[in-house]
Amino acid sequence: MQKSINRTLVCLSLCIPLLVGSVLLAGTLDYRSQFFSFIPQLNTGAPCRARSPPLRVYMYDLPPRFNVGLMDSKFPNNTPVTAANIPGWRWNDGLRKQHSVEYWMMASLLYEGNDELTREAVRVTDPGSAEVFFVPFFSSLSFNVHVRNMAELNTVDEQLQREMVNILRASEYWKRSGGRDHVITMHHPNAFRQYRDEVNASIFIVADFGRIMNISRLAKDVVAPYPHMVESYISEDREDPYKSRKTLLFFRGRTKRKDEGKIRAQLQKLLDGMKDVIYEEGFASEEGFKASAEQMRSSKFCLHPAGDTPSSCRLFDAIVSHCIPVIVSDRLELPFESEIDYKEFSLFFSVNEALKPGYLVNELRAVSKAKWMKMWSRIKNISHHFEFQYPSKNEDAVNMIWREVKQKVPAVKLAVHRSRRLKIPDWWR
Repeated sequence: MQKSINRTLVCLSLCIPLLVGSVLLAGTLDYRSQFFSFIPQLNTGAPCRARSPPLRVYMYDLPPRFNVGLMDSKFPNNTPVTAANIPGWRWNDGLRKQHSVEYWMMASLLYEGNDELTREAVRVTDPGSAEVFFVPFFSSLSFNVHVRNMAELNTVDEQLQREMVNILRASEYWKRSGGRDHVITMHHPNAFRQYRDEVNASIFIVADFGRIMNISRLAKDVVAPYPHMVESYISEDREDPYKSRKTLLFFRGRTKRKDEGKIRAQLQKLLDGMKDVIYEEGFASEEGFKASAEQMRSSKFCLHPAGDTPSSCRLFDAIVSHCIPVIVSDRLELPFESEIDYKEFSLFFSVNEALKPGYLVNELRAVSKAKWMKMWSRIKNISHHFEFQYPSKNEDAVNMIWREVKQKVPAVKLAVHRSRRLKIPDWWR
């Protein structure tokens, strides 16, 4: 026992002088830099997570009649589409612009600029290195161009759909995965309507799930925004935007719609004549879009009821006009929701809530200036995510869509690998 105590006293007599000496030297010796030099990663200014490489996409080489030939009938059908000859999108092309996502996705892959640091997807010429396969069939534009009467049979649109399905079925890349790693745009609710059941294993790019709920689902598919129809509000520099926006609530559009859109006529009856509220009938035209832009920029809130399907371009017109969206739809899915919290800059009402007399307007009037300003600031900060342009820019709409597609890849690989070894598909269901 006594020996143990003696050893302890000896250790203390040696350690205490060393400890005192280190304290005295602390002001002159940079011992911290000496220590951290052994851990170089703590001295770097690198972010915690490096940017992942862009998605590798193989794009089918289709005859122009499936894509840009629908934009320009004079485009030679035996000429490959390249970055040099792809037609520019006509911005005065009316309602066709609403579903032009297919064009912007194709154009982004054709772009030959060397800026992979800001691109979420790049085209590869080797199918073996591809993570997904893009099918550049402009199915929305095909419907708009070739279908005049929904009851008409064997339209050119239907013929293109059938031919497209035959091309895919004959493809070794399609057979390899059953189409699961293929990306097909179907943004218009009637796009690919006769044959979409036969390609429903693929990743669909959709506006909503209104008419395809039986074959489409959020886990597999990507919700993409509508290209906005009004010009973006770039130079809003008012000292007090809350005060300068005199109108409380604005809506302009067609009030007679089908399905969920029937609520528009009901809302018109409730809101017509209310103070500081503008609810008016409007049709798609260049003059109409200009009028809507002016009103949206002068309004605190912009109403977004459902159209024929749960979504419409009006939401995205409001966002780029920095007008707080008031969304009335019970079955609406929103773009990029894994990264964007719409509650930060939008207000949501169920159909039942919106149809209570006085309820919606009273709720809007109760929003304080401080809360509105916070939402307005947020909407300005995220509006660039809803811009379609060529070439695409960092985190714009096209890059955000490709990023969403990339998030589907692990699930696609899982499904493909399981399908190759299972004797009884989905035995666990």
